[in-house]
Amino acid sequence: MSGRAWCSFRTPEAPPRSTLRSRGGSPDGYDVAAVQYPGRQERWEEPFVTTVEGLADRLLPSLRRWASEPVPLVLVGHSMGASVAFESTLRLGHDRLTAHCRLVVSGRAAPSVTREAQAFDSDQDLLDHLVRLGGTDPAILGSPDLMDLALPVVRNDYRAVTRYRPVPDAVVETPVLCLTGDRDPQVTPEEAAAWKSHTTAGFRLETLPGGHFFLSDHQDTVVRLVAACAEAGDR
Repeated sequence: MSGRAWCSFRTPEAPPRSTLRSRGGSPDGYDVAAVQYPGRQERWEEPFVTTVEGLADRLLPSLRRWASEPVPLVLVGHSMGASVAFESTLRLGHDRLTAHCRLVVSGRAAPSVTREAQAFDSDQDLLDHLVRLGGTDPAILGSPDLMDLALPVVRNDYRAVTRYRPVPDAVVETPVLCLTGDRDPQVTPEEAAAWKSHTTAGFRLETLPGGHFFLSDHQDTVVRLVAACAEAGDR
């Protein structure tokens, strides 16, 4: 797949002052791109990539080009996306392309944290889990037709997370900003703080009110924090 298929730009006409690769809002002066995985939305006819590592591998060609530019590249990932962003940053580091990179992880325990994988015996168990987490449109959860479309995507995401085996002592050479919700059932404060051991550069932990999808209630704050991360001086 081409790099264009993997990333969708929100403001393609704007010359970048910094480059935020994220799924959130777009502050003035920044070029924002959302990563689009195969098997969903505009790419729904394509086969799923079934591992976190595979997603990072397939995304890497796009990131190499952007990482070589003399402006900050900020990789932002929430939940499973945080693992994809971390693995992508590790790969850029292997190519010596992280001089201008920053990493923002959200709603995800550090790679060194060992947790028992969540198992769901039925689609109903998975749906009940999504309801408890919040963040999913009730109209989707209440529509059998929409859930027929959404469930394969959700199953693949959880399968990828379950199969993910990060190197426990892996570190990136980029500043890391970790965002976490103070009532997130998926991540304890200690599990979020453990991201500090996965960078040789600066680390910042920000705890915001909310559960797993706390980002939705604090969009302006999150954009401000990510922009500040982008503006931090290069190493």
